[in-house]
Amino acid sequence: MNNKNVKNIKHTLLSDNYYILNKVTFDYMMKSGEWVNQMREVYDRGDGAGILLYNKEKKTIILTKQFRMPTYLNDNKDGMLVEVAAGMLDKDNPEACIIRETEEEVGYRLKEVKKIYEAYSSPGVMTEKMHFFIGEYTDDMKVNDGGGLDNEGEDIEVLEIPFEKALQMLNKGEIVDTRTIVLLQYAIIHKLLE
Repeated sequence: MNNKNVKNIKHTLLSDNYYILNKVTFDYMMKSGEWVNQMREVYDRGDGAGILLYNKEKKTIILTKQFRMPTYLNDNKDGMLVEVAAGMLDKDNPEACIIRETEEEVGYRLKEVKKIYEAYSSPGVMTEKMHFFIGEYTDDMKVNDGGGLDNEGEDIEVLEIPFEKALQMLNKGEIVDTRTIVLLQYAIIHKLLE
């Protein structure tokens, strides 16, 4: 940390039930030169990785569908969210994480992936940085049905759909997960399935 406009950072633990929630107070120098004391609640859940799985021959992608309580509490009618396979790094490097998560969630064992971005998820409140990947899959890479891990309470539906259908879902507002939107837009811009 090397920002000369920030000093006197103090952390107060509010919760460490699942991830870590801290109240952080600090002094920040405004453009005017005045020091202002500020407070933020900062949620540290670690970093994550997500992947857009695509099959050039079939012109399909694999997405997941699962219940997400926070979205249910914020006007997502049934709480179900269509999204890319993703997960927390859990002390792995991002590439190892996304290869593991792909197999756990959708049942495909990838040999290689390509990292395309790193970005902060919700920088006003979370420390999480997402690592975005793309990976090409073929039918012979399927090793199980996916669905997630029972011991993590995962109940994931695997969706293999035509890329064009995914774009229609995006345009109709049926895909509202930021990670998925970013990766679908990457696929459009870079013409992955043309």
